[in-house]
Amino acid sequence: MPDDYAHGQRDGLRLALAALAAEEAKWAALLGESRSWRTNRTREVRHKTLQVAQKRVQTLLNRLTVNNPSADSEVAAAVAKAGL
Repeated sequence: MPDDYAHGQRDGLRLALAALAAEEAKWAALLGESRSWRTNRTREVRHKTLQVAQKRVQTLLNRLTVNNPSADSEVAAAVAKAGL
């Protein structure tokens, strides 16, 4: 795989991680805030869904890193920035 293409893939995955982290933080702040149990349950499900998505994206980044050892530092920085 060409280096430019792999770099673009990593950039896209880092962007996805950042977006998921922002959404997860938003839903985490709303957990248990409503008086309605249905609303609270929906928020819990959305929060968990975002956590699972973050883990999957992180796994993809790790797989790309294994194929390209020089990307370790940039991936580690992106994962740390996302708070994973």
